[in-house]
Amino acid sequence: MSAVAAVDIGGTKIAAALVDDAGVIRERIRVDTPSGAPAILCVVAELVTDLRRRGEQNSAPVQAVGVGAPGVVDTAAGVVRSATQIVPGWAGTPVRDELTRMLRLPVAVANDVRAAAVGAALDPALRDCPQLLHVSVGTGVGGALIQHGRPVSGPHAVTGEIAHLLVPAQGAIACGCGRLDHLEAVAAGPAIAAAYARVTNRPIRSLTDVTALLRAGNQDARAVVRDAAHLLGRVLAGLVAAIDANAITLGGGVVHGIPEFATTVAEAFRAEALPPLRTLPVLVPGTAADAPLLGAAHLARQLGQETGS
Repeated sequence: MSAVAAVDIGGTKIAAALVDDAGVIRERIRVDTPSGAPAILCVVAELVTDLRRRGEQNSAPVQAVGVGAPGVVDTAAGVVRSATQIVPGWAGTPVRDELTRMLRLPVAVANDVRAAAVGAALDPALRDCPQLLHVSVGTGVGGALIQHGRPVSGPHAVTGEIAHLLVPAQGAIACGCGRLDHLEAVAAGPAIAAAYARVTNRPIRSLTDVTALLRAGNQDARAVVRDAAHLLGRVLAGLVAAIDANAITLGGGVVHGIPEFATTVAEAFRAEALPPLRTLPVLVPGTAADAPLLGAAHLARQLGQETGS
């Protein structure tokens, strides 16, 4: 039996896993994301080295590495072409070449949401879905399009980049890219926390605090979460009218941390969607929690097969 190492680089954490040939996660590690590209790559290399050791101990040697990375990623070159300040200094990072040099293993690199979309599409209920839109809501907002099980990148590697869709009805709210009125600035986890602080004029540290207040029955917390989810659902209704997907899957820390978020997104989508789209499935797939790692592992396995590793 062999295995691959899968890595999901996020704005606040890095998750890594040893995934066997059957797509089962055998080992997993999670650490905080350090500051700066060099430090991130060093941590990723350390995590993969640890997973290689564990794999060898269990007769499952690592054959390749799959990495989901934030930002606009040129998959063919393995380079981050652009990125917001969610990960400072990340733009321009040659992720594939640096990790290949450090690990001496084949490395596949994709946008993190695109990797998660591949993982979501592995759900048995979605494997025959011709066109799938996957949306991730966490530290940022991202999207990816899957056609017949394969991610669509596009000529500029930005297919599915919904974070920067305009939502001017919300007012002049700054996005991490430096511009105003973008979806990520009003629907991502930090944006929800910022909205609560604006509405209540109370300092708040993060979405975790909003979630705790929501669980305690705080109506302001409930309102800002509902507003963000409602806005996302309406935006997706317009987007799907343009691309005509067969299904929408949801994932990311906000979706998993606040179950009612996905329900509200689906309700808002159906209220706004064109009549032929109102029955479109909007769901959290069974693979959602591990979709970023399972997708990265799938891409690594494909690379290993192509290179004969």
